[in-house]
Parts: sequence; C-alpha cells; structure tokens
Amino acid sequence: MIVDVIENSTAYESIHPLFKSAFAFLKDSRNHSAEDGRTDISGDKLFALTQSYETKPAHDGRHEAHRNYIDIQFIAAGEEVIGYAPLADLQTVTEFDPKSDAGFYEGPHTLIKLRRGMFAVFFPQDAHMPCRHIDKSASVKKIVLKVAVSY
Repeated sequence: MIVDVIENSTAYESIHPLFKSAFAFLKDSRNHSAEDGRTDISGDKLFALTQSYETKPAHDGRHEAHRNYIDIQFIAAGEEVIGYAPLADLQTVTEFDPKSDAGFYEGPHTLIKLRRGMFAVFFPQDAHMPCRHIDKSASVKKIVLKVAVSY
C-alpha cells in the first residue's frame, strides 16, 4: 500500500508500466469534475471509475481485495478514511469472485485519512475498506483507477 499526495506521484511511476499514464490522468484537473462513471484510458488495462457519494461509518463495513487490478484511489473533493489491513491477516467473509474481481474480508485494520489531492494505492495483497468516516458523513468525489496487474 502507498499513501501520498498527487504532487509526489512521480516517485511511484516506475513501479508499474501503466502508473505513469495513471498519474498523468489524475494530475489533469479537468478529470476531477468528470461525471460519475467509467472512463477508458487504455481499455481494460487502465480505466477510471469516477464516484460521488456520502461516506459511511468506519465501524460498519467490510474489507475488499482484488487480484486482477491494482486500485489507485484519488480524492478529487472531500475527505474520507479508508480501513487498511494486509489480506493475510483477515478472515474471508465472501470468497473471491473472478467476475467482479473482489473478495470480502473482516478483521482488524488501520484507518488512513485521505483528503482532497491525496491518493492510496492498493495492491492485490492489500485489503481496503473505502468510503468511510469517523465522526459524521461527508460528501466525496473520488476517482478510482483500475490498473491491470498483468498488462
């Protein structure tokens, strides 16, 4: 897992061949006001899912993990907390479904606060519980980049 501000994203571009394109997309502020939905950047290898929502209580969620895609979750507006835990430390609630590229898990986690301009990268070994708040619900606009593990 990586957590940082978008201004520092060049430090991570060499981790994966598609990260440079992914971070270039996030740095373009025109994309921060896009309508909710999917935007193809490089077909199914790299695409953005823009979402607007109200955060939910941190104690009321499940962890998710993916095998085929790396998530880069970028906060375009608002703030939230995301629960994080190594997948190996959690118990399976719902077996991994290859069609949705998701499995769901429970167990202890660390809360990470993300505000506008910050991103978190979750690899297949990183379980995460996004869209959460601690004190009160807040409006968030997020761009989730899905980066194919195998390109």
